Amino acid sequence: MTLRAFRPLLVLAGFSLAASGCLLFPRQPLGGGPGADLMPALVAPQYQEERQPTLEQLQGLDPEERATYETYRAANRGVVNITSLSVAYNWFLQPLPQQGTGSGSILDQGGNVLTNYHVIKEAVRLYVTLHDGSELEARVVGVDPENDLAVIRFDPSGRDLAPVAFGESRSLVIGQKVAALGNPFGLERTLTLGVVSGLRRPLLTPEGFIIRELIQTDAAINPGNSGGPLLNMRGEMVGINTMILSPGGGNIGIGFAVPADTARRVVADILSYGIVRRGWIAIEAVPLFPALAEKAGLAATRGILVSRITPGGNAEKAGLRGGNPARSLVTGGRTVLLGGDVILSIDGLPVWTIMDLLGALETSRPEQTVRLEVVRGKERLTIPVVLGERPRDLAW
Repeated sequence: MTLRAFRPLLVLAGFSLAASGCLLFPRQPLGGGPGADLMPALVAPQYQEERQPTLEQLQGLDPEERATYETYRAANRGVVNITSLSVAYNWFLQPLPQQGTGSGSILDQGGNVLTNYHVIKEAVRLYVTLHDGSELEARVVGVDPENDLAVIRFDPSGRDLAPVAFGESRSLVIGQKVAALGNPFGLERTLTLGVVSGLRRPLLTPEGFIIRELIQTDAAINPGNSGGPLLNMRGEMVGINTMILSPGGGNIGIGFAVPADTARRVVADILSYGIVRRGWIAIEAVPLFPALAEKAGLAATRGILVSRITPGGNAEKAGLRGGNPARSLVTGGRTVLLGGDVILSIDGLPVWTIMDLLGALETSRPEQTVRLEVVRGKERLTIPVVLGERPRDLAW
């Protein structure tokens, strides 16, 4: 069954189309999931085949306009609209269908599409709509909530696709012109222009993870743009539009994109392994807080307490020490062993919370060596650790 078969039911029932988009300032949602932005289902986009003249056929464009048009022409056929169908429940536990939209970039001729994790999260069905209006069902290949990225795949059935090429985000500079391409509010393949306003912005995602290297731009990004490409003026994808800073729900010129260099690494792992492989330290970690530090008699009041170490794991081999079973306390419903090492930083990055720990290891790989700054009693030590592989499901 195609998505079109659902639309009359959605309209008759008075449902709304949820345009996916992360809002960093809370506001009162109109409906749907937490923070969802809504528009009437009746304004679902109508797709038409678009005539795109070559530059030689155009007259009267100045050099800047010609460059902008070439950027659009190079990438627009590789940008898809993504529609997700999910199920929510009302106070009477009755199922209510939800329909959300976002954008994505075709990666290859195999039908792989890069988008945001929050666009496809909890979807029971996914559909992509191509530039010519073709509507195809898709499935999830793999996700990376830590960078708000996901790869989905549709069957191209012999179509000649137009993948969006990756550019390099590491070479971006503040003031450089960029363009956001996507489907804001269902308006297919909308192009907006701006500049790189900032680099290496660290922000907290709705999942609780910290993305440390976000690109800030004033190119208009609105609900529905999520997952679409941020392009340089060569039509290369240098970022994946993911968040807007918005007290009221609309664009105020502060948007953020995940760097293409991060996305390239994530995509390679997802296509090869179905997950993103990251390094790990085999410990049971407990974030310190003042009351716990006082109870444990620790000089440090911030850091990660090593409650337990995995026998035979990389932490034990490196010489890290866990807590003493004879000294323990119960906090947050768990038993914490006291007397273990306290990790202050990993390769110079402070770690005060579990999210700090995950963030410090986000770009790491199994078998990589990192240096931990550790407090042991009254000593401060530097301990090298060869990383293992992060478990798919952490137990804490």
